[in-house]
Amino acid sequence: MDIEFSLALPRDAIGIPMVRRVLGDAMRSLNVSETCISDMLLAVSEACSNAVRHGGPANRYEVSAAIGYGRCDVRIADGGEGLSSMPITFPPPDKENGRGLLIMRSVVDEVSFGVTPGRGTTVHLRKLLSWDDASLRTRELAAV
Repeated sequence: MDIEFSLALPRDAIGIPMVRRVLGDAMRSLNVSETCISDMLLAVSEACSNAVRHGGPANRYEVSAAIGYGRCDVRIADGGEGLSSMPITFPPPDKENGRGLLIMRSVVDEVSFGVTPGRGTTVHLRKLLSWDDASLRTRELAAV
């Protein structure tokens, strides 16, 4: 892996911009395309929002990321009860909640959930990385 990090954050929305900043800056430092970065930041924001909202009795949640080998893996772990099943369709337009999981699934390559009763939920997001043309040429030259 090129970059790995882990953050422990209070279960408060104030930590979400920090996660976005750290992950976005790390991906930019590797010259990942802005489209790819935007997709990953959207998915991570949704997962972190769910951890803040549904994280159970724990007063914090954890985010860990590994970026390299052509992919970005992020895990968001909380103390919540988790989901019984993954929604298949979007909720009705008049419902405010319930779109986050579907949004995550639409912008990353893999989404999986680990639920440990009494211990919490982990959301694993994986995105295959793409680079801007200029960045890709720079990486190819560096490999020679």
